[in-house]
Amino acid sequence: MALEGRLELRLAQKLILTPQLQQAIKLLQMPHLELSEFLSQELMENPMLEESADEVPPEEMTQEEKESEEVEDPNEDEVAPLEKLLHFNAVDEYFEERSSDGRDMGYFNPGTVESPSFEQFISRKPDLYDHLLWQLRFSNVPEELKTVGEIIIGNIDENGYLAATMGEIREAADTDAELAEIALRLIQSFDPSGVGARNVAECLLLQLRALHLDGTLVEKIIVSNMDELEKKKYAALAHIYNLPLKDIMSAVRVIEGLEPKPGRNFTSVNTDYIVPDVYLVRIADGYQIILNDEGLPRLRISMFYKRLIQQKNAYPKEDKQFLIEKLRSATGLLKSLDQRNRTIYRVTETLLDLQKDFFAQGVQYLRPLTLKEVASALNLHESTVSRVTSNKFLSCEHGIFCFRFLFSSALHSGLGTVSSTSVKNQIKRIVTEEDPKKPWSDQHIAGILQKEGITIARRTVAKYREELGIPSQAHRKK
Repeated sequence: MALEGRLELRLAQKLILTPQLQQAIKLLQMPHLELSEFLSQELMENPMLEESADEVPPEEMTQEEKESEEVEDPNEDEVAPLEKLLHFNAVDEYFEERSSDGRDMGYFNPGTVESPSFEQFISRKPDLYDHLLWQLRFSNVPEELKTVGEIIIGNIDENGYLAATMGEIREAADTDAELAEIALRLIQSFDPSGVGARNVAECLLLQLRALHLDGTLVEKIIVSNMDELEKKKYAALAHIYNLPLKDIMSAVRVIEGLEPKPGRNFTSVNTDYIVPDVYLVRIADGYQIILNDEGLPRLRISMFYKRLIQQKNAYPKEDKQFLIEKLRSATGLLKSLDQRNRTIYRVTETLLDLQKDFFAQGVQYLRPLTLKEVASALNLHESTVSRVTSNKFLSCEHGIFCFRFLFSSALHSGLGTVSSTSVKNQIKRIVTEEDPKKPWSDQHIAGILQKEGITIARRTVAKYREELGIPSQAHRKK
């Protein structure tokens, strides 16, 4: 069969995502902090965008401000020449002045008091690696031992444990087993106590050594009876060592005072606080929905650059085409932002209607809800609702909740259909109210829920308990 080329015309329907639609989808799923960073970046990259400090009502705006808010055809009336709009001489003089006195290099000082230079400041908090390396460099040991020690420090994780095997350390340092062990013991003698251990037992033993508790009952329990200790079988430990229970409990209290993660105090991870995207404020006849725009730059079309577009033959065609493209991009961004706010408002309004008992009375009144129900009520696609509710938070009088918290599966019980989230809240309440010395089993918790009208299996209780991060009965016992 011979191969040949030919032209054909075909009709086909395709869904094509235009750049503007892609941007709208991208903005829709951004949480508040991410949106703030994105808008700030756009503000720097697009000259057609400028930030408005205050939102002025339309009736109080000047004629020029009104023109800057409107998006018009770039080919209109001519305005002042380009040379009158730009003051290059003043700008050049400003930067020439700055460079001459050294303030751009960080050592400019207008007064007589000497200020510290930028080199004396650090950009981050010292972490565990820096702390250990600082101790190693001040150690009076041979250089070859310091070289192996640096490799060991580089393989210690954020919790303070050695993440590599001794074989890998020897291979990376190209040294023998004896020198590697000496270097490891050196690192394990550093602060914090217990650092450089290969497991929890070794970490605790290193801390006991620093406390001079070698050879005590505490050490014996850690070496030989970690399983009984983990399961809190204190009576069994008393039987093994033929000692009174109070002696075992004294040893246990010493172990509980040790640090299983010695590196946790040196973490350099910054704490990111939740910023709600929507506030629900109770008013006399219901709730008021407020979209959080705090920290977001208020963008508008720059009148200055829009007038540059309107000039004829004032600058090259390529420059004008660049500004026109930026104007289209800025206009699309403002429209996408407006659409995003409208969609989030509509979804929040629907959730407020469907979960009115939750907002009025609390978590125990949360009803089962799916994305499909909200999408049907708003005549939107389910994926749109999913993007709106992803990684966004809502603040109400009961606290700050992720939007996805309001969606939960249904659990059938004697009271009818119950939300799985409300059942988890009930399990959390039951565990909080139990006797710490005699915690309840999953089967007993299921029995308590049964008396409250919620039919649930023991394995479902165990599943929900693990999702809530609640330990098992043996690990909750005190």
